[in-house]
Amino acid sequence: MLLSPKQIEFVRCANHRWNFKGGATRSGKTYLDFKWIIPMRIRERVGMDGLSVILGVTKSTIERNVLEPMRNIYGDELVGVISSDNTARIFGEKCYCLGAEKISQVSKLRGASFKYCYGDEVADWSEDVFTLLKSRLDKDYSCFDGTFNPQHPDHWLKQFLDSDADIFSQTYTIDDNPFLPEAFKENLKLEYAGTVFYDRYILGLWTRAEGLVYPMFSPEKHIFSEHGTEGTYYVSMDYGTINPTAMGLWRMHNGKVFMEREYYHDSRKERRQKTDEEYYQDLVAFVGNTPIQRVIIDPSAASFKECIRRHGKFHISDADNSVLDGIRFTGTLIAQGRLKIHESCVSTIKEFGAYRWDEKAGQDAVIKENDHSMDQMRYFCQTMRRKLR
Repeated sequence: MLLSPKQIEFVRCANHRWNFKGGATRSGKTYLDFKWIIPMRIRERVGMDGLSVILGVTKSTIERNVLEPMRNIYGDELVGVISSDNTARIFGEKCYCLGAEKISQVSKLRGASFKYCYGDEVADWSEDVFTLLKSRLDKDYSCFDGTFNPQHPDHWLKQFLDSDADIFSQTYTIDDNPFLPEAFKENLKLEYAGTVFYDRYILGLWTRAEGLVYPMFSPEKHIFSEHGTEGTYYVSMDYGTINPTAMGLWRMHNGKVFMEREYYHDSRKERRQKTDEEYYQDLVAFVGNTPIQRVIIDPSAASFKECIRRHGKFHISDADNSVLDGIRFTGTLIAQGRLKIHESCVSTIKEFGAYRWDEKAGQDAVIKENDHSMDQMRYFCQTMRRKLR
């Protein structure tokens, strides 16, 4: 098995109670774990008292990021699937596999001792879950291995890593993975250039989000003037009653997305709120004869979704409202030149210049102003992510 210098260092030095690999994406952090570290830790503790536990943001991310890659290497007999009781057989040991986004998901393990715990995407966990975990690693031989991508410098995990606990911690940059093709690294650097995600996912730094959310957006590169016709059409919508309602008519073709036209109604500015039925009639007029596949809408717009269903004209689906993941993926599409805005979408174009990170917030957050068309754009990109990869 070929290892990078950073991975060799981890194998030699990660003999502490807490062992972390943090930093850039695709830098080789997790590959070492499912290839070597997790099997080794579990086998070392066979027959010892305590539970073996794998924690991730959700059970599905544990399956995708940890179990499936391990299964591809070692086979179904050594790496099982997560059963209804939240356990999987891994190298003959029963391992609990639980989501760590909310404390309620791991509360059933209160009072249990952990002999080994592996943590995936630790910076995305609930802090309460991590606090519970600290009290459960109570054996002399208990240990934790975890990976993370850095976030803002006030994050609770950064504070723990800077404490005097028994910690071994590494920081990885994208260049610490010598097995990635150089062309891939350069393309990844270009995708994140000029954003907070470059510092975090390329350089592996804990950096505060500042300035414009999409600084890579350029009128010269991302605004088009001639409407296209090829592809499939969707409407994405950020629904508001007092706040503005924004809609985008999106065309997807050959891995690119084009916002062909926009709808924008600001109740405060117009001094008139619209009813669900009025917004529905506006939606019908906005779509016209365009053969749209479905309307993608904010999951919280319950009454308006029911109005659309009642009329039976459009298929609808809830938007994926993962804010940071959505911003990250939308930014990638912009940086790659795969997202374009028609010149007639003046409200959307205006928002690009005003959509900013909230530098006063204690966590990653955008200023909730001038963001309604930005939200519908993010809904569309994130919800259609699988088709755009």
